[in-house]
Amino acid sequence: PERILPPLLALLLVLGPAAPCVPQPNVTRFVCTEPTLSTFPAGLPPATLAISVEFTALATLPPSALAGLPQLQELHLSSNRLATLPEALLSPVPTLRVLDLTDNLLADLPAGIFAGAGRLQHLVLRGNRLRALQPAWFQHLPQLEWLDLAANALAEVPPAVFRPLHSLQSLHLSHNQLASLAPGALDGLQALERLDLEGNRLGTLPPTAFAPVPALRFLFLQDNELLALPAGIFTPLRHLRVLDLAGNRLQALELPPRPPGPRLDLDISGNPWACECQLLAELRQAAPQLATSRNTLCASPTRHQGREVAAVIQAGDTSC
Repeated sequence: PERILPPLLALLLVLGPAAPCVPQPNVTRFVCTEPTLSTFPAGLPPATLAISVEFTALATLPPSALAGLPQLQELHLSSNRLATLPEALLSPVPTLRVLDLTDNLLADLPAGIFAGAGRLQHLVLRGNRLRALQPAWFQHLPQLEWLDLAANALAEVPPAVFRPLHSLQSLHLSHNQLASLAPGALDGLQALERLDLEGNRLGTLPPTAFAPVPALRFLFLQDNELLALPAGIFTPLRHLRVLDLAGNRLQALELPPRPPGPRLDLDISGNPWACECQLLAELRQAAPQLATSRNTLCASPTRHQGREVAAVIQAGDTSC
């Protein structure tokens, strides 16, 4: 005799497997992390405020992907397979504040991709394949506060490329391929408080590199190839609280003026310091809070070789 399937099981067999990540009505936040998803979900409620489609197989987006979502404020598209974006993608979402495209395959972006995104505050492009920065990207982002371009393939920062970003507070350029920083690269960033250049190939910096960013409080230059720094390079940075120069090839150092309040948090470990009178006097006068002092060693002169810089300062040098 034929077996009679239960009605619910029979219905499931007819309909097939449920589509992943089906939008629900009256829900303002949509989250999908289905690894097999390859098409951007359609039918999202017009009141949607935030979308997270991450860790999927999504490789393309149609120009109309965000049509009908006029209230959207956050779009998280990290860890997908996006290699290109349509220029009109953000046109339907003028209220967008957060865009996260971390860990995709983007080698370039359309020139006008952000033309209609004037309220954007956080833009994350970390972990892509960007090789060059286009000035057009940043011309219409007056409210941008956070820009993350880390872990790309950027070889240069064109002069004044960030000039329209008057509100920018944090700029992340770590783990790119920057061998130098052009004069004027930071022009216009008068509100910048945090600059991360860790893990590049910087061999030197222009004398006026930090003149455009007097509000800077956190500066990360560790793990580069810095051999020497121009005299007075840190003089404009009267609000600096953290300076990381670890893992370079520096022998001498001139610190920024000591600000009132907490001492400068300074990491100069992993450099071949020449513990001569000038360096010792500079560190004694500035009295920074030295991080990882065990790894902050003198490479010369012979009488101090291998000693901790902090110990030499504390003991004093009778030849100075």
